[in-house]
Amino acid sequence: MAAAWQKLVNFLGPDLTIIVVGLVGVLALVQVNALFLVWLERKVAAHIQLRIGPKEVGPFGILQTIVDGVKLVSKELITPRHVDRKLFMLAPIAIFLPVLVSFVVIPFSERLHIRDLNVGLLVIFAFSTFNVLAILMGGWASNNKYSLLGAVRSVAQNVAYEIPLLLSILSVLLWSNSLQMSVIVESQSNVWNVFWMPVAALIYLICATAETNRAPFDIPEAESELVAGFHTEYSGMRFALFFLAEYSNMLIVAAVATTLFFGGWKSPPFLGFLPVPGLIWFLLKTYILIFVVMWVRWTFPRLRFDQLMNFCWKIMIPLALFHLIVYAGIIKFIR
Repeated sequence: MAAAWQKLVNFLGPDLTIIVVGLVGVLALVQVNALFLVWLERKVAAHIQLRIGPKEVGPFGILQTIVDGVKLVSKELITPRHVDRKLFMLAPIAIFLPVLVSFVVIPFSERLHIRDLNVGLLVIFAFSTFNVLAILMGGWASNNKYSLLGAVRSVAQNVAYEIPLLLSILSVLLWSNSLQMSVIVESQSNVWNVFWMPVAALIYLICATAETNRAPFDIPEAESELVAGFHTEYSGMRFALFFLAEYSNMLIVAAVATTLFFGGWKSPPFLGFLPVPGLIWFLLKTYILIFVVMWVRWTFPRLRFDQLMNFCWKIMIPLALFHLIVYAGIIKFIR
């Protein structure tokens, strides 16, 4: 075992250090991001509903989510009697690990990324499919009708909305002629893609909201119908992993949207004179998009499942396909 590890270290060399440091940084980012987004969502919901939100624990209630996290981790891990124990315990891990892989290829700035792969975007969407598999695994293994219904809904919803999401992204890939995240950002040096293809950006944001099971597309959880959906039977740290994965996926889809449509780490053209680091611009754009997603959640009511699927198959997919055909023609004959 020691010899195999030494061979791996010798093969990777300094890359191993970069990977290890990067993964530690990603784990820290996931934790801090989840704590901040839970607090932010409570505040956004409160202000939209003319309330105050958390305010007692720490300044502006900023420490409330830390206290809630400690309480959640300290809770007992309960395994119901008739579940499939192996799949039941594997599902939370299977939904969380792909999140870490996706962060590896996201360029937070010109130099701040773990790996700038030439197929970086493909890596993100390849590993995002594990999210659906893990939800189905958790719902099936729970031996609970509400969990199974939530899992089935999630699979149907994710399979449907992945089609227009990928079609909208294809327009960007044709425009930049690359799957490499840094190249896509550099192609927006003069004009952001959101100005070239606003319809694609809108389709992506709608589909990304549905892919992350956020309201008004939170059919797989639907508390008023399915208790808690696919994670009804989970408690303690197992539930926390589902929770972390949801908020981490929000950050990932917003970061990808920033990279594809909003210039990545580049400053807005009219603010280029400001000495602001690229990382700050990237995070600012990303969290503004997350705020918009939260705003939508607390503004629109939840759709019925038939409305959700009809909206995708009858409106989103034809619109995304038409958009791709139009821009393919523009790129071929005009650009």
